[in-house]
Amino acid sequence: MKLAMIGFGQAGGKIVDRFLEHDDRTGGGIVRAAVAVNSAKADLMGLERIPEENRVLIGQAEVNGHGVGADNELGAEIAENNVDEIQHAVDSIPTHEVDAFLIVAGMGGGTGSGGAPVLADHLKRIYTIPVYGLGVLPGADEGGIYTLNAARSFQTFVRETDNLLVFDNDSWRQTGESVEGSYDQINGEIVRRLAILFGAGEIREGEDVAESVVDSSEIINTLAGGGVSTIGFASEDVELESGGLLSRFTGGDEGAGLDTAETTNRITSLVRKATLGRLTLPCEVDGTERALLVLAGPSSYLNRKGIERGRTWLEDETGSMEVRGGDYPRQEPEVDAVVLLSGVTNVPRIKRLQEVAIEAQDRIDDIEAEREQNLETLVADEADELEPLF
Repeated sequence: MKLAMIGFGQAGGKIVDRFLEHDDRTGGGIVRAAVAVNSAKADLMGLERIPEENRVLIGQAEVNGHGVGADNELGAEIAENNVDEIQHAVDSIPTHEVDAFLIVAGMGGGTGSGGAPVLADHLKRIYTIPVYGLGVLPGADEGGIYTLNAARSFQTFVRETDNLLVFDNDSWRQTGESVEGSYDQINGEIVRRLAILFGAGEIREGEDVAESVVDSSEIINTLAGGGVSTIGFASEDVELESGGLLSRFTGGDEGAGLDTAETTNRITSLVRKATLGRLTLPCEVDGTERALLVLAGPSSYLNRKGIERGRTWLEDETGSMEVRGGDYPRQEPEVDAVVLLSGVTNVPRIKRLQEVAIEAQDRIDDIEAEREQNLETLVADEADELEPLF
């Protein structure tokens, strides 16, 4: 699947930059074109892979290149005012070679949180290809204003995109890890999952062709209908030669060949781990509207019976009759299972996010009212003897 990726804000730009690094390293070719949009000049200068001509600085009249300071209402306003400038960069994208747009943004900040939904609405009115979003939720410990921003942005972003893939920082932050180290690890997890999902179906010279191809239409149909999506992932190391880690996967003795029954069981186990393990957005999988399963790895390990059994299990677990799937042969020393769950609705994290955001909004309103009252008390002239200047 070929994507036009637009990183909106600091987090979005870094993730798209990381995608380009992965494409360059693996020859994946998923990102057909990449654009970064920001109101902070320093953030754009810190990018390494996105071409300089595709880095768009917006809001120079309003904030003079210094960012919006976590004010996502201002971020949305600046995006509206500068949408023609963003469109100029998008015009350079060969959209006839692209299957979809993917707008990437952190939802807790200001520029991406406010601007990404504005851009999604704009692109959907102009282009016929799907416009997807990838939104990153802030951690609960990042503060009330970021939670409030995320709740408001989520509510808008999900309506303005054809589907919103969500990654929850709270589920991935490790205790004691630095903020920079945490974000680097999180961005790596995002790219790893999406690279397999969107790379499925790509045929490279010298590699095997999939028995059951997962192409762009399978992904588009799974994401059709809108809503929120989450991605599960599980991996197991193998070796391309006999023995060693190979026997771990097959259950055979050193030097033994692949055991069909064992590979079938291992694939089914990987599908279970991917679905019931750590999702990008934790949720109850029961009630998922649509799902897609991709098994990637050396073709000799991609047992068709195991994939079919995994799909059947996924149908039973989600209750969905729209479960697609297939294999993605790659010459990597591991077998990966990626599960895309689309149209999830039972998401406790989102409910809690909204509750905390409402509490934060109420506190902000109370503080503002108290501030005005205190100021009035401070400057009040009880005897009414002073006259103001004007």
